[in-house]
Amino acid sequence: MTDPRLDPQIRAILDQQQAAGAPSLDTLPLADARQAAIDGSAPWKGEPEPLASVEDLRLNGPDGSFAIRIYSPERDMSNSGPSPALVYFHGGGWVLCDLDTHDVICRAIARRSNAVVISVDYRLAPEHQFPAAVIDCYAAVNWVSENSERLGIDPHRIAVGGDSAGGNLAAVISLQSRDEAGPHIALQILVYPVTDLSSFDTPSYQEFAEGYGLTAAEMEWFRAQYLARPEDARCVHASPLLAPDLHGLPPALIITAECDPLRDEGEAYAKRLQAAGVPIRLTRYAGMIHPFFSMPGGVTQAREAIAEVAAAVARA
Repeated sequence: MTDPRLDPQIRAILDQQQAAGAPSLDTLPLADARQAAIDGSAPWKGEPEPLASVEDLRLNGPDGSFAIRIYSPERDMSNSGPSPALVYFHGGGWVLCDLDTHDVICRAIARRSNAVVISVDYRLAPEHQFPAAVIDCYAAVNWVSENSERLGIDPHRIAVGGDSAGGNLAAVISLQSRDEAGPHIALQILVYPVTDLSSFDTPSYQEFAEGYGLTAAEMEWFRAQYLARPEDARCVHASPLLAPDLHGLPPALIITAECDPLRDEGEAYAKRLQAAGVPIRLTRYAGMIHPFFSMPGGVTQAREAIAEVAAAVARA
């Protein structure tokens, strides 16, 4: 890859992937695509950091059961009060990834923020199509709020966040919680989020359609797996950018990558939030591609982005 905008670390990773001849995920059988996502991220995901405790639980939601993982850091002895919390939704196009693929990220955020991080293993498509993931994620946030004493967290300092499809879910859960008078959400963290499944017609989609990590063809495949009907793409719980009113939503940290097909829709959502009076912080990471946030073991800016997220959670 010769694009001079690319960070040298990212260019080296893309060159390695190209040399290995890794097939596009949308061309693989589902089980193979899921394994390829695990294998493809492994060399750069980094080492898991130790925490005071890590606990796996299974929750019964209104439409089925799902797993969560609770990351608790060492208590800050200078502050005996309850901790902030982050409910985290992993990326993977609503089709791929799980608690383990995002374990390093969640541990790092918990350790740096002194917050309890609750990672949600929502049900995946195509076995469980839209809105199954939304139902699970909203149930998880409700459970966290209702069990704040058990978790040692402040129910008024609960953030939601995620990367890619997980960023989409965090934005959607923020909308749903506002509209249904649900749990108080102090902050939404959207890392290169999907905000509009109704149209892929943006300059960043055209410019970075292939060769930069996530491809436009893979996004078409993810959308087809996630949505049972094409018209679901215009539902605001699938495409939060289409929500008619964004007033009253939680403050947002939005992170985008310069060389990412999803860059423009993430930044468009930031502009709409700002226009609605929602406090936002938008950070575009120069020279980065879509999955960089999951590469803290090999990409300096991934570690910087994780630190930015952790600082926002600590302040929430």
